[in-house]
Amino acid sequence: MPYFNLVAKPLIALGVPMGPDVLLTVRGRRSGLPRSTPVTIGEHGGRRGIISPFGESNWVRNLRAAGGGTIRIGRRREEIRVVELSRDEAVRFLREVVAPIAASSKLGDWFVRKVDRVDIDHPEEAVTGMPVFEVFSVDR
Repeated sequence: MPYFNLVAKPLIALGVPMGPDVLLTVRGRRSGLPRSTPVTIGEHGGRRGIISPFGESNWVRNLRAAGGGTIRIGRRREEIRVVELSRDEAVRFLREVVAPIAASSKLGDWFVRKVDRVDIDHPEEAVTGMPVFEVFSVDR
């Protein structure tokens, strides 16, 4: 993932479409400086979310502390707030949002299962150690 992020970050900032990937900018919890990282926003049935398949990363800790940030692709920006989901809510989110997205394409299914290592067939186990945030637009 670090190599992907090195390539994806400048491309997303320029506005190059990379599927559901966006650039998430959040204020650092200690430094107060803006920190940006590519993340995937899953959207299905009017719900949006961000999952950290690799656990408690710095962007997760920053997002949790800030409660929101900015997502962007090129010049398009959106201020967001997030709510971290409980374990039961996260399981439901995987079933209702992530699984249908993965099922919609072979590439999406492969990416979720192999790259993100999310076992959507067993969401109860999949959410262990995997923070899940529901995303809401500040404008809505």
